[in-house]
Amino acid sequence: MPAAKHIQQSSLRLFLLSRHISTAHVVRHGNPLVRPYIVLFPDWDTDLYGHPFLVNLAFSLAMMKPQSLGRRIRVGVLDLDIFGPSMPTLMGLQNADEPHLTSAGAILPITNHGLPTMSMGYLLPKSQPGSPREDAAVVWRGLMVQKAVQQLLFDVDWRDGGKGPGLDVLVVDMPPGTGDVQLTLGQLVVVDGAIIVSTPQDVALADVRRGISMFRKVSVPITGTILNQSYFFCPSCTTPHYLFGSPAAFHNIATSLDVPVLGELPLVKGVSAGGDDGVPYILIASKEQAKEDGAGGAVWRNAMEEIAGTVWKTLEGKQ
Repeated sequence: MPAAKHIQQSSLRLFLLSRHISTAHVVRHGNPLVRPYIVLFPDWDTDLYGHPFLVNLAFSLAMMKPQSLGRRIRVGVLDLDIFGPSMPTLMGLQNADEPHLTSAGAILPITNHGLPTMSMGYLLPKSQPGSPREDAAVVWRGLMVQKAVQQLLFDVDWRDGGKGPGLDVLVVDMPPGTGDVQLTLGQLVVVDGAIIVSTPQDVALADVRRGISMFRKVSVPITGTILNQSYFFCPSCTTPHYLFGSPAAFHNIATSLDVPVLGELPLVKGVSAGGDDGVPYILIASKEQAKEDGAGGAVWRNAMEEIAGTVWKTLEGKQ
């Protein structure tokens, strides 16, 4: 049975549960089907550049082979942006069929490029035959959003068709803001870290302050912050150009709030193009792309590898 129909049939049960979230005693737990490290990526960029970053970091983690494991890290991505899911586009899965269910009724993630993902975008009905799912709008109030978040958290079986060993890391893409999705997740599951992605603009930095405050109120540890689109390398030089302002304000905020800065990433055309094409930039190794992106592409890749290494080291320290 398609997963979308399963969610509709479960709406009454989850609606009744969601009525008691604000007053019930909070009991945090992991996904009953798998207990990986859970890393949140709330995106307070002023555009959608942060979503490609999340996918690329997930692949960077998945390509690591730490000595402690003796194998590659098993990574999954959960897109909890209910109203604006971007995972189908970023993973090249706009035309994917609806997720299937296991015999026990759990939802199976959809895999592309070797990485399992789950998103509300896979469950939306098409507005009309032949039209993309992107045209379907989610028009829900808070209780329905809480219901969807709970189902995506607890009813997805990440164990490679129900038979594998499960994930090591679950990367969660969060919508901007401090609303229902963030609070529901922070209250219901054990989160191992939040990585806050921002751009240099003042409007984004104000959201970063509010986000850090929110996560601390719900006892979610903050792994660090990342400054996206920090600067740009023109093709004819190696001098960074700060198109959106100096990074000094970002670093000052991180210092004042005692949050580590994990890295700065330059603005690279190929990252955005890869997201539109459904092929993460970290997987693209063509000489043409490297020549087009120049020094910025090389700096971006090195920074991404360093950030992935820092994130995994932090997670290992939680054992």
